[in-house]
Amino acid sequence: MTGRASHFDRVPPPALVVGAVASVQFGSAVAKSIFDEIGAGGAVLLRTVFAAAVLTLIWRPRVRCLTGRQLLLVLLFAMSLAGMNASFYAALDRIPLGVAVTFEFVGPLGVAVFASRRKLDLVWVALAAAGILLLSDFGTADLDGLGVLLALTAGAFWAAYILLAARMGQAIAGGGGLALAMVLSAVLLAPLGIAEGGSDLLVPWIPGESRTIPAAASPTQSRSVARREPATATMNGPVNSNVTAIPSGIRSSAA
Repeated sequence: MTGRASHFDRVPPPALVVGAVASVQFGSAVAKSIFDEIGAGGAVLLRTVFAAAVLTLIWRPRVRCLTGRQLLLVLLFAMSLAGMNASFYAALDRIPLGVAVTFEFVGPLGVAVFASRRKLDLVWVALAAAGILLLSDFGTADLDGLGVLLALTAGAFWAAYILLAARMGQAIAGGGGLALAMVLSAVLLAPLGIAEGGSDLLVPWIPGESRTIPAAASPTQSRSVARREPATATMNGPVNSNVTAIPSGIRSSAA
Protein backbone atom coordinates (compact mmCIF):
# COMPACT_ATOMS: atom_id res chain seq x y z
CA MET A 1 0.00 0.00 0.00
CA THR A 2 1.72 3.16 -1.15
CA GLY A 3 -0.77 5.78 0.05
CA ARG A 4 -1.12 9.18 -1.53
CA ALA A 5 1.36 11.96 -0.91
CA SER A 6 0.15 14.85 1.24
CA HIS A 7 1.37 18.24 2.36
CA PHE A 8 2.42 16.63 5.65
CA ASP A 9 5.07 14.63 3.79
CA ARG A 10 7.03 17.85 3.29
CA VAL A 11 6.88 18.94 6.94
CA PRO A 12 9.92 17.99 9.09
CA PRO A 13 8.98 15.17 11.52
CA PRO A 14 10.07 17.11 14.65
CA ALA A 15 7.71 19.94 13.67
CA LEU A 16 4.84 17.46 13.38
CA VAL A 17 5.65 16.02 16.81
CA VAL A 18 5.81 19.47 18.45
CA GLY A 19 2.48 20.38 16.89
CA ALA A 20 0.99 17.09 18.03
CA VAL A 21 2.18 17.55 21.63
CA ALA A 22 0.62 21.01 21.84
CA SER A 23 -2.56 19.93 20.06
CA VAL A 24 -3.23 16.77 22.03
CA GLN A 25 -2.73 18.42 25.42
CA PHE A 26 -4.77 21.50 24.54
CA GLY A 27 -7.46 19.23 23.09
CA SER A 28 -7.45 17.06 26.23
CA ALA A 29 -7.93 20.10 28.45
CA VAL A 30 -10.83 21.31 26.29
CA ALA A 31 -12.35 17.83 26.07
CA LYS A 32 -12.32 17.48 29.85
CA SER A 33 -14.63 20.49 30.05
CA ILE A 34 -17.40 18.49 28.33
CA PHE A 35 -17.08 15.34 30.45
CA ASP A 36 -20.18 16.35 32.42
CA GLU A 37 -22.24 16.39 29.22
CA ILE A 38 -21.02 13.31 27.32
CA GLY A 39 -18.65 11.54 29.72
CA ALA A 40 -15.04 10.57 29.16
CA GLY A 41 -16.09 7.79 26.77
CA GLY A 42 -18.17 10.16 24.66
CA ALA A 43 -15.34 12.70 24.49
CA VAL A 44 -12.76 10.15 23.38
CA LEU A 45 -15.15 8.77 20.75
CA LEU A 46 -15.73 12.24 19.29
CA ARG A 47 -12.01 12.96 19.14
CA THR A 48 -11.28 9.62 17.52
CA VAL A 49 -14.04 9.97 14.93
CA PHE A 50 -12.84 13.50 14.14
CA ALA A 51 -9.23 12.30 13.79
CA ALA A 52 -10.31 9.35 11.62
CA ALA A 53 -12.22 11.66 9.28
CA VAL A 54 -9.29 14.08 8.92
CA LEU A 55 -6.68 11.37 8.38
CA THR A 56 -8.89 9.56 5.86
CA LEU A 57 -9.32 12.74 3.86
CA ILE A 58 -5.57 13.36 3.89
CA TRP A 59 -4.32 9.87 3.00
CA ARG A 60 -7.36 8.04 1.57
CA PRO A 61 -6.36 4.48 2.54
CA ARG A 62 -6.91 1.63 0.11
CA VAL A 63 -7.83 -1.52 2.02
CA ARG A 64 -7.66 -3.78 -1.04
CA CYS A 65 -3.96 -3.09 -1.43
CA LEU A 66 -3.14 -4.53 2.00
CA THR A 67 -1.96 -8.08 2.64
CA GLY A 68 -3.29 -10.20 5.48
CA ARG A 69 -0.19 -9.50 7.56
CA GLN A 70 -0.52 -5.76 7.01
CA LEU A 71 -4.19 -5.86 8.01
CA LEU A 72 -3.28 -7.67 11.22
CA LEU A 73 -0.71 -4.99 11.98
CA VAL A 74 -3.29 -2.27 11.36
CA LEU A 75 -5.76 -4.02 13.67
CA LEU A 76 -3.20 -4.31 16.47
CA PHE A 77 -2.32 -0.65 16.02
CA ALA A 78 -6.01 0.27 16.17
CA MET A 79 -6.39 -1.69 19.42
CA SER A 80 -3.42 0.14 20.94
CA LEU A 81 -4.93 3.48 19.91
CA ALA A 82 -8.32 2.60 21.36
CA GLY A 83 -6.85 1.29 24.61
CA MET A 84 -4.50 4.25 25.01
CA ASN A 85 -7.18 6.88 24.45
CA ALA A 86 -9.94 5.16 26.42
CA SER A 87 -7.81 4.54 29.51
CA PHE A 88 -6.22 8.00 29.35
CA TYR A 89 -9.57 9.76 29.22
CA ALA A 90 -10.90 7.61 32.02
CA ALA A 91 -7.84 8.64 34.05
CA LEU A 92 -8.36 12.28 33.08
CA ASP A 93 -11.85 12.07 34.58
CA ARG A 94 -10.27 11.27 37.95
CA ILE A 95 -6.90 13.05 38.18
CA PRO A 96 -5.43 16.34 36.84
CA LEU A 97 -4.25 16.50 33.24
CA GLY A 98 -0.58 17.18 33.99
CA VAL A 99 -0.39 14.34 36.50
CA ALA A 100 -2.24 11.93 34.17
CA VAL A 101 0.16 12.61 31.30
CA THR A 102 3.15 12.29 33.62
CA PHE A 103 2.11 8.82 34.80
CA GLU A 104 1.17 7.87 31.22
CA PHE A 105 4.68 8.85 30.16
CA VAL A 106 6.01 5.79 32.01
CA GLY A 107 5.17 3.81 28.85
CA PRO A 108 7.38 5.70 26.39
CA LEU A 109 9.97 6.02 29.14
CA GLY A 110 10.18 2.24 29.31
CA VAL A 111 10.55 2.03 25.54
CA ALA A 112 13.38 4.57 25.72
CA VAL A 113 15.16 2.52 28.39
CA PHE A 114 15.08 -0.71 26.40
CA ALA A 115 15.89 1.00 23.10
CA SER A 116 18.74 3.06 24.52
CA ARG A 117 22.20 2.53 23.00
CA ARG A 118 24.07 5.41 24.69
CA LYS A 119 24.79 6.27 28.31
CA LEU A 120 23.58 9.83 27.73
CA ASP A 121 20.14 8.49 26.83
CA LEU A 122 19.94 6.84 30.24
CA VAL A 123 20.72 10.19 31.88
CA TRP A 124 17.73 11.76 30.16
CA VAL A 125 15.58 8.78 31.11
CA ALA A 126 16.65 9.19 34.76
CA LEU A 127 15.75 12.88 34.68
CA ALA A 128 12.35 12.07 33.19
CA ALA A 129 11.78 9.44 35.90
CA ALA A 130 12.71 12.01 38.55
CA GLY A 131 10.10 14.33 37.10
CA ILE A 132 7.49 11.58 37.36
CA LEU A 133 8.34 11.04 41.04
CA LEU A 134 8.20 14.79 41.68
CA LEU A 135 4.76 15.20 40.14
CA SER A 136 3.53 12.09 41.95
CA ASP A 137 4.26 13.99 45.19
CA PHE A 138 5.74 10.80 46.71
CA GLY A 139 2.30 9.50 47.60
CA THR A 140 1.26 12.52 49.68
CA ALA A 141 -0.93 14.17 47.07
CA ASP A 142 -4.66 13.48 47.15
CA LEU A 143 -4.77 11.44 43.94
CA ASP A 144 -7.40 8.91 42.95
CA GLY A 145 -5.76 5.47 42.93
CA LEU A 146 -7.87 4.15 40.06
CA GLY A 147 -7.07 7.27 38.07
CA VAL A 148 -3.34 6.65 38.50
CA LEU A 149 -3.77 3.00 37.49
CA LEU A 150 -5.70 4.02 34.39
CA ALA A 151 -2.96 6.52 33.47
CA LEU A 152 -0.32 3.80 33.83
CA THR A 153 -2.47 1.52 31.67
CA ALA A 154 -2.62 4.25 29.05
CA GLY A 155 1.17 4.39 29.25
CA ALA A 156 1.42 0.68 28.51
CA PHE A 157 -0.79 1.12 25.45
CA TRP A 158 1.30 4.16 24.47
CA ALA A 159 4.42 1.99 24.55
CA ALA A 160 2.68 -0.54 22.30
CA TYR A 161 1.59 2.33 20.05
CA ILE A 162 5.21 3.49 19.62
CA LEU A 163 6.51 0.02 18.81
CA LEU A 164 3.65 -0.78 16.43
CA ALA A 165 3.93 2.62 14.73
CA ALA A 166 7.55 1.90 13.90
CA ARG A 167 6.68 -1.50 12.43
CA MET A 168 3.71 -0.16 10.51
CA GLY A 169 5.80 2.65 9.08
CA GLN A 170 8.13 0.00 7.64
CA ALA A 171 5.35 -2.29 6.39
CA ILE A 172 2.96 0.31 4.96
CA ALA A 173 4.21 3.38 3.10
CA GLY A 174 2.56 6.72 3.73
CA GLY A 175 -0.19 7.40 6.24
CA GLY A 176 -2.85 5.12 4.82
CA GLY A 177 -2.30 2.46 7.46
CA LEU A 178 -2.56 5.05 10.21
CA ALA A 179 -5.80 6.45 8.79
CA LEU A 180 -7.32 2.98 8.55
CA ALA A 181 -6.21 2.15 12.10
CA MET A 182 -7.88 5.31 13.37
CA VAL A 183 -11.14 4.33 11.66
CA LEU A 184 -10.99 0.89 13.28
CA SER A 185 -10.16 2.51 16.62
CA ALA A 186 -13.31 4.63 16.35
CA VAL A 187 -15.34 1.48 15.72
CA LEU A 188 -13.83 -0.18 18.81
CA LEU A 189 -14.59 2.87 20.96
CA ALA A 190 -18.14 3.33 19.65
CA PRO A 191 -19.94 1.11 22.23
CA LEU A 192 -18.30 2.90 25.17
CA GLY A 193 -18.80 6.35 23.69
CA ILE A 194 -22.43 5.81 22.76
CA ALA A 195 -23.20 4.29 26.17
CA GLU A 196 -21.80 7.33 27.97
CA GLY A 197 -22.66 10.13 25.56
CA GLY A 198 -25.98 9.02 24.12
CA SER A 199 -27.85 11.59 22.04
CA ASP A 200 -25.63 14.37 23.40
CA LEU A 201 -22.94 13.15 21.01
CA LEU A 202 -24.92 14.84 18.23
CA VAL A 203 -24.27 18.26 19.75
CA PRO A 204 -21.52 20.05 17.75
CA TRP A 205 -18.66 19.78 20.24
CA ILE A 206 -15.12 20.68 19.11
CA PRO A 207 -12.77 17.76 19.80
CA GLY A 208 -9.12 18.30 18.83
CA GLU A 209 -6.62 15.50 18.22
CA SER A 210 -3.40 15.31 16.23
CA ARG A 211 -1.20 13.00 18.27
CA THR A 212 -1.38 10.40 15.53
CA ILE A 213 -0.09 12.55 12.65
CA PRO A 214 3.60 12.12 13.62
CA ALA A 215 3.30 8.33 13.63
CA ALA A 216 5.12 8.27 10.31
CA ALA A 217 7.95 10.34 11.76
CA SER A 218 11.24 8.87 12.91
CA PRO A 219 10.72 6.99 16.21
CA THR A 220 13.89 8.58 17.60
CA GLN A 221 12.73 12.10 16.76
CA SER A 222 9.26 11.39 18.13
CA ARG A 223 10.59 10.12 21.47
CA SER A 224 12.98 13.05 21.77
CA VAL A 225 10.37 15.75 21.33
CA ALA A 226 7.62 13.83 23.16
CA ARG A 227 9.63 14.18 26.37
CA ARG A 228 8.14 17.69 26.54
CA GLU A 229 4.59 16.31 26.67
CA PRO A 230 4.14 16.09 30.48
CA ALA A 231 5.30 19.69 30.87
CA THR A 232 3.00 20.85 28.07
CA ALA A 233 0.07 19.07 29.71
CA THR A 234 0.85 20.64 33.07
CA MET A 235 0.77 24.11 31.51
CA ASN A 236 -2.37 23.48 29.43
CA GLY A 237 -4.44 22.04 32.27
CA PRO A 238 -4.82 25.20 34.36
CA VAL A 239 -5.16 27.39 31.27
CA ASN A 240 -8.04 25.45 29.72
CA SER A 241 -9.90 24.07 32.72
CA ASN A 242 -10.60 24.58 36.37
CA VAL A 243 -8.42 21.63 37.34
CA THR A 244 -5.28 22.12 39.39
CA ALA A 245 -2.40 20.34 37.69
CA ILE A 246 0.25 20.62 40.44
CA PRO A 247 0.09 18.34 43.50
CA SER A 248 -0.35 20.00 46.88
CA GLY A 249 3.11 19.17 48.19
CA ILE A 250 4.82 20.96 45.31
CA ARG A 251 2.54 23.98 45.64
CA SER A 252 3.16 24.28 49.37
CA SER A 253 6.93 24.00 48.94
CA ALA A 254 6.87 26.75 46.33
CA ALA A 255 4.71 29.07 48.42
